[in-house]
Order: sequence, then structure tokens, then C-alpha cells
Amino acid sequence: MGFSVEDAVHVANQLVLAKIGRSLSDTEVIVLQGAWERLDYDQIAAQHQYSTSYVSNDVAPKLWRLLSDIVGEKVRKSNFKEALKRHWDTVPTVPPDYSSEPSEAIAKQSVMTKHRFVCDETYIPRPPIEQKCYDTICQPGSLLRIKAPKHMGKTALVNYLFSQVDPQRYRTVYLSLELSDRRKHLVDLSQFLRWFCRNISRELDIPGELDEYWDEEGLGTKVSCTAYFEQYLLPNAKTPLLLCLDDVDLLFPHPEVYEDFFGLLRSWHEKARSRRIWKKLRLIIVHATDVYIQLNIHQSPFNIGVPISLPDLTVHQARTLAQAYQLAGTLEQVEPLLDWIGGHPYLLTLAFAELANRGQVQMSEFLAELPTNSGIYGGHLREHLLILEQEKELAIALKQVISSQAGATLKSIMAYRLQSMGLIALAGNVAHPRCRLYTHYFKTQFVDRD
Repeated sequence: MGFSVEDAVHVANQLVLAKIGRSLSDTEVIVLQGAWERLDYDQIAAQHQYSTSYVSNDVAPKLWRLLSDIVGEKVRKSNFKEALKRHWDTVPTVPPDYSSEPSEAIAKQSVMTKHRFVCDETYIPRPPIEQKCYDTICQPGSLLRIKAPKHMGKTALVNYLFSQVDPQRYRTVYLSLELSDRRKHLVDLSQFLRWFCRNISRELDIPGELDEYWDEEGLGTKVSCTAYFEQYLLPNAKTPLLLCLDDVDLLFPHPEVYEDFFGLLRSWHEKARSRRIWKKLRLIIVHATDVYIQLNIHQSPFNIGVPISLPDLTVHQARTLAQAYQLAGTLEQVEPLLDWIGGHPYLLTLAFAELANRGQVQMSEFLAELPTNSGIYGGHLREHLLILEQEKELAIALKQVISSQAGATLKSIMAYRLQSMGLIALAGNVAHPRCRLYTHYFKTQFVDRD
């Protein structure tokens, strides 16, 4: 049986769900189906009553970029079929039913592959972190800072916190800077703040009234943005606004934006001391690395509020996660994995999902496949390898780390970049490999080839 459009959407959905914990949106499914039929973006938009710019400048490029990040190769409208077909054999073969509306079809296939993607339904608490976070966001005018490398569960923690607050008592907005157009929004303060305010309005499902409050020429962008919050977003309802800003470290390379924006967040937090309206704003700032940028200590939001760092899962927590996949969670299953990957929640999730899907498996054979391109971590490892091959200085820095038993001292930016990718751990200024998996794989890629 050939590779069909249903198969392509099924594979794409599985890859996205495994990577970021959500299914394809209806519009993303529509773009894939239209691209399969070789329709132009304006034809896709017209068929489904969307604006052409929304499809061609928003949904489609973000979808191709997301799929590129996941599969480790450049995915475009012209080659997505071939890219997805190469991953066809790695997902369950039960054919999905797309005779219904896209959202219904995706819901059906999520049920069919419940073992593989139980991760988006399962949260393993790491006490006392959750209680500390919850207590913080319940405080008027609070600021919570969550820091952990990629794939350590930052977004899962935020989702858990959002699920715990009473929707009748809080308005919640989650905004990832990954959704921004980097060459447009992250390089110009005015563009960024307008994008920021529009998206919060959209998430709150209220009309965007920027023109009513924005006076860039007379007041400037920061005062206009502040006025939009103070006079419109915060008074719009009696309930507090719990606002999570994820992936804020995407701003770190852009001082033309971050200097003013981070100072703005700090000023809003401080306004809560004297202005009742600002007590309604509860901020959560999420980032993947230590803050290596230069900020005035009186304008930085990274030296105030309550800091949270996410640790590895303990052996007990790893066993609990295994049991969520209907595995026994025995030490015989968990400890060999911990030896390879530590308590890395994402890597453990992939392993337990695979073990649950395979059923009976020889653990020694399973472990031997881990640090290879054909193993379950092949896509994850190739994703990092692609970045390192494109950024030679970063690759040289990682090579230093994995070549030294005592660890290595790196340039600050290199250390923070590798830390945010989750490839190294820092003990003071000394960098060590994050886990045995990375040491073994990248040693064969960089060191043994020399």
C-alpha cells in the first residue's frame, strides 16, 4: 500500500505530538492536505476562508520550520512528502480515519497510539517545586522564573500549574516567543511589543484595541504598551491575569529589543507595590539557560521574584513514569536507562513509550541501540548534530567537554548555548557531558573521527 495524504498527516501529527506535546491544529492539517494536492497557498486559503497572508506567512512557514526541527532536515512545501515518508515506518501502522473533520480525526488517532504519547497526559511531580510555584502565582503582582535546559519539562510544569488554577478566578495566557517571526518581531521593539499585545488579546479572546491606546509618536512604545495593559487588558475583567512568557532566551541575541522589554517587565512587577491594578498581573518567565546578557541590575527581571530550576527525575519518579506506560517500573527496567540518560524526563519518556510499544524486548539489545542513529534517540541526536555541524565553534566546545574526564572551562556564551541545548551540565564554570548517551554519540561523531 502506497504512502497517502492520510499517512502523511498521521506521521506529521505523531512527530509533532512527540516533540512538543500537542497535535496538529486544524489549519496545519489543511495546509498539509492542500500542499499534498499541489495547491498554492492562495488556493488553500480561499477554499477554507482564510486570508492568504495568514496561510502563507504564518501557518505554513511555522509548520515547515517545526517539521524541519523535528526530522533534522530542511522541510519545504516542495519536499515534505519525501521527508515524512522517510519517517513512515517509525510510527504505528494502524491507519487513521480522516473521513471526519480534522480535529476529530486527530483525536481518534491520539487514542490509537496512547502508549506512544501518554507523555502529554502524564505529569510527574517533583516536590516541592509544584507547591512553591503555585503559592507564588497566587500572590498579587508575583513573578516566577523557571529555568531548565531544553526538554526538561518547563512547559509541562506551566501546563500543570495552569490546570491547577480555578478558571473562574484566573485568566491564563501562555505565549511562547517561538511563535514570533524572528526576522520581524525580535529585531524591532515596536513590532515586538505590538505582536506581544495582539497575541495576549487573542489568547484572552477579546478584541485587539491597539490603535485606541497606542501613541508611539507622542508617548513611545513602552508607555503605549504599559497603557494597553493598565487601561485595557488588566481592567477588562475582575480576575487576575496569569501570563507565562516561554522561550524568552530567544531575545538574548537581540539587545535592541531585550534591554527595553525586560526592563518593562521589571517595572510592571514593581508597580504592583503601589498600584492596585498591577497586582492583577502574575508573571511566569521561562528560559532554557543562565542569563548571559548584560542588563542593568535595576532593570532586570532575572534577579527578582521566585527562581525555580528543574532537576532530573529521581529513581522513584522515573519508576512512576514507567508505570504510567503500563510498564512494571522495576529497577531492572529503570536503572540501566538512568545509567545512560540520567533522570532526563524527555529521554525517559521516549524510552518507556518505545518499550511499551514493543512489548517483550531484550534490555541489553535495546540499550545497545540507544547511542546510534537507528535507535530511538536517532532523531533527537541528529537534531543536535545538525546544529553543531552548522556552528563549528559550538562543536569544538562540545568536543573539549567530552574529551576531558575532568570537564572543561568554556567561553561563557558557548557554555550557556550547550547548557540550553541540554548537552552539558555546569558545575560552577566547569562543563561536563549531560549524560553518557551524549558522551558516547558525540565522541564517535567528533573525537574518534580525528
